[in-house]
Amino acid sequence: MLIAAEPPPTPPHTGGLLTVIDGTAGLLTVAVLGIALLLFLIIKVRLQPFVALLAVSIASGLAAGLSVTELFGTVQKSDAISQIEAGMGGILGHVAIIIGLGTMLGAILEVSGGAEALSSRLLNLFGEKRAPLAMGLTGLIFGIPVFFDVGIFVLAPIVYAAAKRSGKSILLYAMPLLAGLSMTHAFLPPHPGPVAAAGLLHVDLGWIILMGVVVGIPSVIAAWAYAAWIGKRVFVPVPQDMLEAAEEAKAAVAADRKDGPHGPTDETPVSLGTVLTIIGTPLVLILAATFSSIAFDPSTTRSVIEFLGHPFVALTIALLMAYYLLGIRRGWSRKSLETVSTASLKPVGNILLVVGAGGIYGKVLQVSGIADALSDAFNDAGLPVILLAWLISVVLRVAQGSATVAIVTTAGIVAPLLQNGDYSQAHLALVIMAISAGSIFASHVNDGGFWIVAKYFGISERDTLKSWTVLESVLSVAGFAVAALVSLVV
Repeated sequence: MLIAAEPPPTPPHTGGLLTVIDGTAGLLTVAVLGIALLLFLIIKVRLQPFVALLAVSIASGLAAGLSVTELFGTVQKSDAISQIEAGMGGILGHVAIIIGLGTMLGAILEVSGGAEALSSRLLNLFGEKRAPLAMGLTGLIFGIPVFFDVGIFVLAPIVYAAAKRSGKSILLYAMPLLAGLSMTHAFLPPHPGPVAAAGLLHVDLGWIILMGVVVGIPSVIAAWAYAAWIGKRVFVPVPQDMLEAAEEAKAAVAADRKDGPHGPTDETPVSLGTVLTIIGTPLVLILAATFSSIAFDPSTTRSVIEFLGHPFVALTIALLMAYYLLGIRRGWSRKSLETVSTASLKPVGNILLVVGAGGIYGKVLQVSGIADALSDAFNDAGLPVILLAWLISVVLRVAQGSATVAIVTTAGIVAPLLQNGDYSQAHLALVIMAISAGSIFASHVNDGGFWIVAKYFGISERDTLKSWTVLESVLSVAGFAVAALVSLVV
């Protein structure tokens, strides 16, 4: 994957409005105060993370000695580089397209009934005794193109039905599903965390997919083991109000399919093969492009593979396949496809702004000299970069709740630690896996996901801490452990 080269970092400047202390000690002070201010603004002031990241970026840059012109450019825009614009544009130019295409793909799979087809087939295949495993695999597969919270909204009715039919605790079915959704959201593209980190550290998405699978599969198995254990020890009944709402929604969708213009007229269920083909196509194409340079000498064949495997092209192909196989061929109108695609993009704006602000923060750290000071300090500590990456991400996650904020902030901090080392793409991808693992550690009351899980599945706060919070911690620790072990031989 080709990424435009960034201009070389400029040396630290003097003359900023808020210059505190000269030298490394002063820059480290600015870094520590900046992170503390970021956490204060998000946790105590409840400032929107995009605004908080932008404010801290500006304050850190000025305090480290950058001038107003260096931060914002000039009116003419031609005789000075705006580091804010460079940071925002540098990351979003890569991330926005991937997240946008992935979001629309997930929406088509969701609305078309692909999730229901997938889960129903797996439940029939595994049987009643192995239904929790079927739910886990459903979350794992469907979670690849669909955001975590959307996956819960779509798949929760299936969890309700399985728990009601068996009479067992809803945790036995919900927790494996949530583990699968969380793993894909943390470790695999096109989800914003790993995609943003790949852009910040300049890692090919093919390596992110490969290492995401290598790290994620053992991690989710560990999480499933805990889910089976806790599901047998804590009984939570199916929330009756959510069950009734799910039945009403199902009836409304069925009526819309028959009478309305916004859904398919074909009542034939979506086939499992179709769903797997659409989800798997971009992953296979991207991986093929990543390794074509190893298998082929420069040639037309290699160029074609690399073209088809570019993330922009691969996701566009998958989206067009979904439009046809799940939409047009099953009676959807072009207007319906447009409506579903457009509606899916509405929640993406906040994600893109936070990721872009993280890019600004990383750029300010780089050009101001703070990043180099942090690099020297961490190197002197003697800890491996992969361990530092996980620890920093864990602290940011636990403190402020947002996994995306934890990932983009940590990536900006550890990037300079990697610039001077001769690290392979595989090793850099493993560092990103460690960052992503840290970003899901100990989801608790400051995380929106905690409350979605608690309310959607009718779990008390105490039992949510016992089940969901610990599940996320198991997934995080296992992910870091696997990434660290693999990094020893890569």
